[in-house]
Amino acid sequence: MNQPLAFIHPNAKIGNNVTIDPFTYISGDVVIGDNTWIGPNVTILDGARIGSGCKVFPGAVISAIPQDLKFKGEISTAEVGNNTTIRECVTINRGTASRGYTKVGNGCLLMAYVHVAHDCVVGNSVILGNSTQLAGEVEVEDYAILSGGCLVHQFERIGSHAMVQGGSRINKDIPPFSKAGREPLSYVGLNSIGLRRRSFTPDKIAEIQEIYRILYNKGLNVSQAIVEIERSVVKSEERELILDFIKNSKRGIVKIYDSHYEDNED
Repeated sequence: MNQPLAFIHPNAKIGNNVTIDPFTYISGDVVIGDNTWIGPNVTILDGARIGSGCKVFPGAVISAIPQDLKFKGEISTAEVGNNTTIRECVTINRGTASRGYTKVGNGCLLMAYVHVAHDCVVGNSVILGNSTQLAGEVEVEDYAILSGGCLVHQFERIGSHAMVQGGSRINKDIPPFSKAGREPLSYVGLNSIGLRRRSFTPDKIAEIQEIYRILYNKGLNVSQAIVEIERSVVKSEERELILDFIKNSKRGIVKIYDSHYEDNED
């Protein structure tokens, strides 16, 4: 781990079998777990908590202060779980007084030039495509995939197992298990391929599909759809996950795509 061409503050806590390449800077209030690789020209600042088995590529900056004018220098952290890959020039800012931390979970892939702003919470096994930008206090739940170039408005939530089209502007919450795309951003179906890859059974996928058929295809408003789902779909973990997400959405969920929008644009 001794690297004479890197600066490692003597108070930093570095685990076993950690590789730190030349021209990297590591501040004092930093913890790095075992078997992690820190590439060259990485900047890791006070408040960083990086797990074991991670890979951090050149140009990444972890735990810089928030880009938030309300930040007053409070102590906070930027936390990265185990076995997460942080590619070139990714930036992960630490939290503010709002939450006190920014968190990226286990087994994630943050591709080049991703930005994770203050107080975001990114779950486990999440993929953020190249140049995707998360504003402050965004939540991305487990197994979600945001393709390249997505712009996510502050306070938005992306549900577990959801998939979002590249280049999307996300200003509404995206429910679990769904696909979102088009312009304006809309519900465009179930992420059925992703669910099959994660060993969801055909019956379970059909159950989730029925929930979204009621929500989006029966001409009901959201409140009416919730009542109908609770009445007609047998209670299950997936049903409760979807209903809880919808009921607790503060910015509202995406609507179904309306083909008339394109007609009106012509």
